[in-house]
Amino acid sequence: MKLSDFIMLNEEEKKLAVLHGGVLISKRTFPNYIVFLFQLNNFYVETFGNTKTKGIIEYRASADTKLLDPYLESIPIDDVFSN
Repeated sequence: MKLSDFIMLNEEEKKLAVLHGGVLISKRTFPNYIVFLFQLNNFYVETFGNTKTKGIIEYRASADTKLLDPYLESIPIDDVFSN
C-alpha cells in the first residue's frame, strides 16, 4: 500500500490497515490521549486515541521521517552499541 492509498481509506479501513499491516514503533502518552506510531510499508502513521473512550480520533500519515522526531528519545538503542 502506498501513502496515497492509505489517505484515501475510510476510518475503519485505516484502522484495519494499521492493525494488520503496521509495525508498532513507539507511543507517547498525554493526559487525555495516547499516540501510537506505526510503520506501514514506506510511510509512518500516527494514531491518536482518546484514553477515556478508547477510540481513535485521528490518523496522521507521512513519508517524512520528521514525524519520528518526538519519538526518538523513547526508542531504546542501547543494545545496538553494547556489542
